Amino acid sequence: MNVLYEDADLFVVDKPAGLLSVPTPGARGRTLLDALAEARRAGLPVHRLDREVSGLIVLARHEEARRALEALFRGRAVTKLYWALVRGRLAGERGSFAEPIRDAGAHARIDPRGKPAETRWRLLARHAATTAVEVALVTGRHNQIRLHFAHHDHALVGERKYARGRDDPLGAKRLALHARKLEFAHPLRGQRVSVKAPLPEDLRDLLARAERYSPGR
Repeated sequence: MNVLYEDADLFVVDKPAGLLSVPTPGARGRTLLDALAEARRAGLPVHRLDREVSGLIVLARHEEARRALEALFRGRAVTKLYWALVRGRLAGERGSFAEPIRDAGAHARIDPRGKPAETRWRLLARHAATTAVEVALVTGRHNQIRLHFAHHDHALVGERKYARGRDDPLGAKRLALHARKLEFAHPLRGQRVSVKAPLPEDLRDLLARAERYSPGR
């Protein structure tokens, strides 16, 4: 387990894809908490990432820190940046999606009766069949990034939950989404905490394939 930041109140880990963040009803498998226990670390979860998503998760060391961190997340005082590879060629240098999202258990959906949701993106690179983007979450709804991009016909590479049956041009084995940066004011000490997680090897390989890909080959 790669710990990228720690102090007496909290620590930040780089979660690998395929690992549940916390035990979830109806979902089986090894969790981040299991991995931490095996490494003789104890942490209290504050937020989560989907099983298929890699990247940064912050955990509290004690209850006071957990309550303070949860307040930061509720108050949208945490900067959360993701790297994503999406299907097709997005137009423009940046954009945003703001369709409301309704949580429907294992799935979520775009629904006017849902809660407000906003996803902002910035272009990193365009390829023949894909686009690499940096994504900033203004809100944190269930499957928000995945839903918003799929709704706009640019489902994430490797997406099987919301891809509407379309073929994946790269045949990705997992979702091309990585939580690459967390930044916030330490809730108990005041200093700025900024943590970055590099792309894991499998996503670096996927990006290289996207750069080489040529339709028809």
